[in-house]
This record gives sequence, C-alpha cells and structure tokens, in this order.
Amino acid sequence: MPSLLDMRRRIKSVKSTQQITKAMKMVAAAKLKRAQERVVASRPFAQKMSEVLSNLSSKISEDFSHPLLNERGDKNYLIVLVTADRGLCGAFNANIIRTAQNFMQENSDKNFRLIPVGRKGRDFFRRRSIPFLAEYVGLTSKGRAEHSDAVKIAQNIIKIFTEDESIDKVFIVYSEFKSVLSQKPVVEQLLPIPRSSSEETNKPQAEYIYEQPPNEIFGKLLPMQIETQVYKALLESVASEQGSRMTAMDSASKNAGELIDKLTLTMNRIRQATITKEIIEVVSGASAL
Repeated sequence: MPSLLDMRRRIKSVKSTQQITKAMKMVAAAKLKRAQERVVASRPFAQKMSEVLSNLSSKISEDFSHPLLNERGDKNYLIVLVTADRGLCGAFNANIIRTAQNFMQENSDKNFRLIPVGRKGRDFFRRRSIPFLAEYVGLTSKGRAEHSDAVKIAQNIIKIFTEDESIDKVFIVYSEFKSVLSQKPVVEQLLPIPRSSSEETNKPQAEYIYEQPPNEIFGKLLPMQIETQVYKALLESVASEQGSRMTAMDSASKNAGELIDKLTLTMNRIRQATITKEIIEVVSGASAL
C-alpha cells in the first residue's frame, strides 16, 4: 500500500498537469476564434473564384490549352499532406495521416511522391519509402496561416507539375473544419484542374462582362485558383487543429479532475486505516498493561 506522502505527491503532480491542460484549452480557444473567423471569411472568396472559372470555361474556345488543364496519364501521383507542427490535439494528425494511407492503399497500383506541410506528417512518412519533393514545417506553429506561405507552396507545386512531366495528378489532403467537435479529413485533386462538367455549365450563372478575352483571363486565373485552394486548406487545417486541441485539453482536464477525486479518496482511506491501526495499537498496549 502506498504511503500518504506518495499519494500527496501524485495528487500534486496531477493538479499541476490539470493546470497546464486548462491553460492550453484557453489558448486554443482564443486561437480557434481567430482561425474560425478567417475560415468563414475565406470561403465566399473561394466559392466565387470557382463560379467565375466555371463561367469562363463556358466561354473559352474549344482549342484552348493550358499546362494546368492538360490531362496526363493516371500512374504517378503527388500528394500534398497538410498536418500540424505540434501534437496534443487529439486524433487530428492521426486522422489525416490515416486518410492519406487509405488513399494510397486504394490506389496501390500508383506511384506516390509527397510534399508534407507540417512536422507531424513529415516525421511519419520520413520513415516510409515515399520520396519527398519538398517539405514545409513551422508555417502554422503560431496558430495562423499566412497567404504568402500558401502562395509559395502553390507556386512550387505548379513549378513541379509543369516541369516534371512524370507527375500525372496532384492531390491535397487536409482536415476540413466543420465545428469545434467535428473535423473531416478530405482528399481533393489540385492538378490538373478538373474542367467544369456539362451539368455545372448548364446551371443558371451570373452574366459577367469581361474587358479582356475570356481565354486570356482564364489562363491568368488558373494559378490563382491553386493558390486559393492551398490557402483555404491551410486555414481549414489551422481551425481544425485548434478545435481538436481545445476538445482534447478539455477532456484531459476533466479526466485529471476525476483522477484527483479518486486519489483523494484513496488517500483518505489510507489515512483512516493508519489512524485506526494506531488506535488499535494504543488500545492493545493499554490492555496488556
């Protein structure tokens, strides 16, 4: 049976841990509010960008060609994996990595290369036999995503895709923010940019007046579309990470409270048993005299 001193030390240790988890929960809640506002503000822009591209695709000539649109084979895939730089955020990183692994298993006949964005994804796949074409760490460690970083990543992806003809398709894997309690890992195709289907083209669309030829505008907007998708993925990932960390730290604080109650009850029982034993010894000694 542990001594009272050991139980007091354990209770003190758990209380210290509980203070840390509560502080991390408050910090995550503050970062989540800012990240959620940025996500909500970015979604209309991304949606409008897709609408404009869809409208332009119906006006461009049939012989229009662009490196970001040209279909290639279906053998060599490049995955842009967006994870967090830090842990202590529940199953956030594990779910994204598992989604990427499931995607690779479903396409086991393909050749994969990787661009990890985030330390956790990089460290996991570094031990696997998947070559890296680039890696980005520390971009979201402060709880926010910068547009300049997204532009840098997008431009590098475009450069790799246009210069390396052995890459057939580029996919991005990230966590889409639904709510504080819900984050959904998704896999989206970045390149080549999927052309609008006939159903989307036939939908009622707003009438835009273009000063320049649609072909020229469409060609300039395609790289911006990649930048927008990468930036959106970073924002969604940051918000999902903070939401998952807030939930995990709240659960850890509650578990620490329950453990403190159990340890306190055990300590009281040990103390009561010690007192009872001492009373018995005193009574036994008095009876012997």
